[in-house]
Amino acid sequence: MFTLHKLQSALRNNYVRAGLAVLAVAIAVLLSWRIEVPQDASPMLRSQDISQITALPAERERLEYLMIAAPLSEAPRYVFKLRDDPLLYVVKVPANTHQSLEREVLLRNNIPYAIARDDYLASHKAVLQDEDDSTLSRVGVFLRRHAVDILLVGLALFVVRHGLPGMGVSATVLNPQQLAGSMDDLIGMEDIKQEVLHLEDMIRNRAVYREHDIDKPFNVMLTGPAGTGKTKLAGYLAKRLNVPLIQASASALESGYIGGGSKALHALHRKACARGSCIIFLDEAQTLFAPRGRGEKKWEDDTANTLLGLLDGVRSDKGAGVIWIVASNFDDASSQMDEAMLRRFSVKINFRLPNKSERRELLRSFLSRKADGCVAWDRLNLDHVAEITANLSPAVLRTVVERASMIAIQEHTVIDTDLMFRAFERATIGLTDRATTAEKTRQRERVALHELGHFFMQIDPWLRQGMPLAQVKERSPLLKISTESVSKLGALGYVLSASDDVALRTLEELERDVIQLYGGVAAEELFYGARGISVGSQNDIQKATSMLDMMVNQLSMYSRSKLDYRQFKNQERDLDQVQAKADELYTYTLQAIADYRVQIGELKEVLMEQYVLSKDAIFALLERQNLDLAHPA
Repeated sequence: MFTLHKLQSALRNNYVRAGLAVLAVAIAVLLSWRIEVPQDASPMLRSQDISQITALPAERERLEYLMIAAPLSEAPRYVFKLRDDPLLYVVKVPANTHQSLEREVLLRNNIPYAIARDDYLASHKAVLQDEDDSTLSRVGVFLRRHAVDILLVGLALFVVRHGLPGMGVSATVLNPQQLAGSMDDLIGMEDIKQEVLHLEDMIRNRAVYREHDIDKPFNVMLTGPAGTGKTKLAGYLAKRLNVPLIQASASALESGYIGGGSKALHALHRKACARGSCIIFLDEAQTLFAPRGRGEKKWEDDTANTLLGLLDGVRSDKGAGVIWIVASNFDDASSQMDEAMLRRFSVKINFRLPNKSERRELLRSFLSRKADGCVAWDRLNLDHVAEITANLSPAVLRTVVERASMIAIQEHTVIDTDLMFRAFERATIGLTDRATTAEKTRQRERVALHELGHFFMQIDPWLRQGMPLAQVKERSPLLKISTESVSKLGALGYVLSASDDVALRTLEELERDVIQLYGGVAAEELFYGARGISVGSQNDIQKATSMLDMMVNQLSMYSRSKLDYRQFKNQERDLDQVQAKADELYTYTLQAIADYRVQIGELKEVLMEQYVLSKDAIFALLERQNLDLAHPA
């Protein structure tokens, strides 16, 4: 099947280009060839001497004929011949001078003249030529006269070809040979791989699906957190199907010009149709899924309306081989989306963050690509690293591995568990600075108490159950406590804990999370009094407020009538319920943390001295205190 893309590909062949050039030259020669009119062989004398015209009345008897060539041009020519004179005289005069000569010399003295006809000029071509009338000079004159016209035409052609600056979308066209990687690079993700293989089967065997009355375009919607491989998967699919991939950012569609996004989408579609079978991949397309009709300006939805029409594929069979793959970091479960847009996608693939076993294999895959001797495999516990990197995307895991390599190169060492932990901390938290807090003794003391308050309220439930300290250590997600400043967080200290893969949390677990958040401000109140708490708890209180609002008003966890109270107008009642539950949980936190006053005080002194305490160091200190932590009171 002939397509415009095949023609474009053929024109890239040098032999084809040479053949077309020869053909163009031959056509030009044929078109320019014609029977030349015989030229007058009489000698010609060209001049710009006006006195030769003013002297014509005295030469009336000898004048054989007088003609004016190109009288309306900028430089008319007076052509005359005298009897008994073999020369043909051609006098070039300016246009304004020609009018005066015609009136004052020719008409006043009744000298007969005529306008040179085309047949005369055809046999006397030299009449209209100047002595310096070379090809180069003619080109120079033409360029000088039409410089502005040429500039305007060039600008118009540029606009037609590329659009106005900032208008349209920059798209990258990748052929299957340019696409790297394969489906095997997706570590784990077996559920997503199966969806992609199913999609591939649908595209390859459309005839089978037509038997089941499925003949609409197989538009694909990819959703999920950033860095989970949506872009790579689109490239893998194009490579497996052996079709080009046209990649563009949906966020760059809108140019500020009315209709700019719509024009850009049509340009993408034309480019894809020219290639026959092709994949158009639009990344960061969440704005296109917003419900339409919310704005006051009618043209605000033009881009989304255009995409709806192109996705539907009902206009013609021209784009039958075009597959649209649209990626977004949000889905219809997390944000409101346009129903008509969602219905256009027959295939929806939801990406997720890797689980612990998948993170371990991803880390192993990234580390195995390094040269021998770069990784100390005997001192690398991938299970532990996979555990502390919960809820990280493959892209962030790769960043952690790259950061570990940078640290290893700078310190002339190899990658092991400790180095991976430091790389994880650097990639997720950022740079820490001990010098910032070194001279702030009182603030460091407050930070130490605050962070220890979070820690003890984290392990409080297990201690009150009588659980041995060894089991408490095993369950605790704590990684380290630090009183070093973190510029990224704007904090003078932090508690670093491993995340949990489980997303479904119970009411009891949520209450524990709120109590842990309150642990910091409760520790400050325990040691400094109610009027001695600082603004360092601002972030904790914001998180606790958000969680309590979800528990009380959104999920109605404390009411038998399971309602989303946020949809009702009685906001004062909602506030009263949240405030009552917050007071209850904070009161418990104050009472519980008082049981650990001695332990917090002793650990605070060590933390002030060492700045950082790891999980092992903290539990070793608790063991050394030999206290009955099962009954801290």
